[in-house]
Amino acid sequence: MAELIAKSPCDGLLPVTVGGMSLTEEHPGAMWAVAPFSGEDKALSQALQAAHGMAFPAANRATGKAGSRAVWFGRGMALLIGPEPGAKLAEHAALTDQSDAWAVVKLEGQGAEDVLARLVPVDLRAAVFKRGHTVRSELKHMMASVTRTGPQAFQIMVFRSMAKTLVHDLKTAMEAVAARG
Repeated sequence: MAELIAKSPCDGLLPVTVGGMSLTEEHPGAMWAVAPFSGEDKALSQALQAAHGMAFPAANRATGKAGSRAVWFGRGMALLIGPEPGAKLAEHAALTDQSDAWAVVKLEGQGAEDVLARLVPVDLRAAVFKRGHTVRSELKHMMASVTRTGPQAFQIMVFRSMAKTLVHDLKTAMEAVAARG
């Protein structure tokens, strides 16, 4: 019988450092899609607050903090990242385990905004895209979730199958930004 070895989506691809920027893989733990049942939005938000100390996020926002975060993931859906969902959440929402479905990376450092400006057709400058803001958008030619987690830091998620492409595209843009400085 073959021995299977679990590997992270970016195994062997990261970390990458270019200039003052770094790209690292994050290992967020559990990841659960949370979709409120009809009319249960408020009750779900209260249950999420009681169980995990954060409200259900508004559109294009994230709540919580590193290690325990809820990220808006589209109309009527959030991604709970970090903890296993509290039992009461199932009374108010459909819960789907997404733990192995996503590649999660962190881009940080001076120039991170410039890197993403080359790949994402959304204004991610700090003046308009503040900490806790999130967007589902294209990143070059793949769909991604981009969340600002600090002044020069972003959490980026794509489907696990796109991990190698994500790292390639981000590294190429990092090199271009560093070369002009």
